[in-house]
Amino acid sequence: MPLFPVSDFLGDSAALCDAVVRLRGPALVAELGRIASAVMASPHGQFLPAASLDAAAPSALFPSDTPALLQEISFDGHCFGHYSVAGRSRYNDADRRQLASLASLTAGVLQVHSLAQRSTHAYAQVEALLAQQTQILDQLHESVLTMDLTGYITSWNKGAERLFGYTSVEAVGRNILFLYDEEDTGFHDAFLEQGGRLMEVRRRKKSGEIFWASLSLSPLQDMDDKPIGLIAYLTDITERKLAEERLHHLAYYDPLTSLPNRTLLAKLVDQALSVAQRSKMLGCVLFIDLNRFKLINDTLGRRIGDELLRQVSLRFRKALRDQDLVARLGGDEFAVGLFDIGQHFEASMVSQKLLASLVEPFLIEGHDLRVGASIGISVYPQDGQDAETLLRLADIAMFRAKQDSGGEAESVAFYSQDMNVGMQARMRLETGLRQALSAQQLLLHYQPKYALASGRIIGAEALVRWHHPQHGMIPPAEFIPLAESTGLVVQVGEWVLEAACAQAQAWKLAGLPPIRLAVNVSAREFTAALPARVAATLARYGLEAAWLELEITESTLMHNIERVIGIMDRITALGVALSLDDFGTGYSSLSYLKRFPIDTLKIDRSFTTGIPTDASDCAIASTIISIAQQLHHKVIAEGVETAEQLAFLKSSGCDEVQGYLFSRPLPAGEFEKTLRENWGV
Repeated sequence: MPLFPVSDFLGDSAALCDAVVRLRGPALVAELGRIASAVMASPHGQFLPAASLDAAAPSALFPSDTPALLQEISFDGHCFGHYSVAGRSRYNDADRRQLASLASLTAGVLQVHSLAQRSTHAYAQVEALLAQQTQILDQLHESVLTMDLTGYITSWNKGAERLFGYTSVEAVGRNILFLYDEEDTGFHDAFLEQGGRLMEVRRRKKSGEIFWASLSLSPLQDMDDKPIGLIAYLTDITERKLAEERLHHLAYYDPLTSLPNRTLLAKLVDQALSVAQRSKMLGCVLFIDLNRFKLINDTLGRRIGDELLRQVSLRFRKALRDQDLVARLGGDEFAVGLFDIGQHFEASMVSQKLLASLVEPFLIEGHDLRVGASIGISVYPQDGQDAETLLRLADIAMFRAKQDSGGEAESVAFYSQDMNVGMQARMRLETGLRQALSAQQLLLHYQPKYALASGRIIGAEALVRWHHPQHGMIPPAEFIPLAESTGLVVQVGEWVLEAACAQAQAWKLAGLPPIRLAVNVSAREFTAALPARVAATLARYGLEAAWLELEITESTLMHNIERVIGIMDRITALGVALSLDDFGTGYSSLSYLKRFPIDTLKIDRSFTTGIPTDASDCAIASTIISIAQQLHHKVIAEGVETAEQLAFLKSSGCDEVQGYLFSRPLPAGEFEKTLRENWGV
């Protein structure tokens, strides 16, 4: 190791500083000892670290008769060690002062070096800690960034790089606004000083993609707890937001038309009513039911029906103003809310616009389809104060409108109290009819059918009657339409078939020869399951097919012709006769009529009534008889009440008749008596 020449105090200082900075351990001890020997011009010089010297016994270092000096090296109460020199013949006070100066200089240098070492070590620890924290932040999946109070980014972790696509070099120093998606770019508000605000925001990536993020902001403070910026934590929540939007759409929108559903309509109507109340405006709810939709849906299939509903919804939306509400309630039912109108008659004008929007035919997959609508209207505040009430009353009004038009013509009706009374009576009747099916309140009457050629009874039509325990006999005209509209007609029809076959079994056991009992079959009953049900019922009662005839209306036959013919073929294969009821009142199609395996055409009473005075009725009846003869079908006229009607029908070639001229519908016992008298048995 090179030794520095020591010739004066500056040289001593330089050598001393160099040794303390460069050397450690024994090398430093040796060099400091050498410097002391050189400075004091002594053959022997040593640096004795504090830990190696017992300062209380310095005489132990040299023999008692040897001249020597020992000087403590200390700074601000801290002892670093001692200098020891010896080997000269004598040392005076000047030597002691010189050694003390060297010790003072050494102590100062060692103190400064000690402080520098501690600072360097502390800085290294801080650097290591910062590096560790940076690694932790970079390993987080969450994006963490900091910014100053003006929004300029000061740090940017790896999570932020992965989320946004910008490196820290690209992001640090830029204002946070460059990540915003056309939102409110206002930055300063109360939470900047307080922090802790959690929000859901839309942000923009480097690629331009917009995404949803959960953003949490916390204050960044200095040593004096003064705010100097913000810490932002961001997490991508796009998938969750999309899932929430899908769930919201499923919960509040109709999946077929994308219109609000009943639930959302109720919420929006209630909100609109609050506004209408404050502004003293009227509000109206329109309940819309499409006419002829079921026929189209059943005939052409659900795919065509769904597309028709979508196109209807588009026309309704186009006919209304932006502020008007339109919703699909289900099936072919829609609702409209109007809330910024001054007079209730404005709702009638809107209704006419909606009806007008349906005038043009709908062209779907080559089909030219036409539908109408029946509309009921309730008015706020006179009819109701909330969405549920207004919707219910508009439904009542719609039902009345449909009744008045026969369910075919376009019609509009406002709600009134008598409608409500009528609807309540209808609901009581429906409840009573459901109970009647299980409480044996239904019974059958039989109206005889006569052959004109012989005057003999050749069969009877089984007609259901309802004997109510409180109200007595309820006319079929009151409860049969109700049964059809509620779907109870299927259960009623099943009961009629069962009861008619049970009665036929009783007559068979009583020795009567087979007579044909005609049972009416509704369109709802005429399904692929009907032939099997008929066969099972006949077998259960041990009846031949000659005992049974099924009467089917024309409207039933217009629903999917090929399917209907298939069902009819299966029924006739059992030996059961088919009669086409109400011929001429529905959608008569001669091209299909020749394909139907029917036995009898039935002239409706609406044509019989005008015979023989009404030329049109006479012409229609004659035509039906002629068609039946050409197709080799028998023909029967119902509702025959006068001798003149009978004479005309007989002269026109009609085969069979039934009506009050011969007999009203009779209870089973009276019919049997009449039958035996007619047959002479």
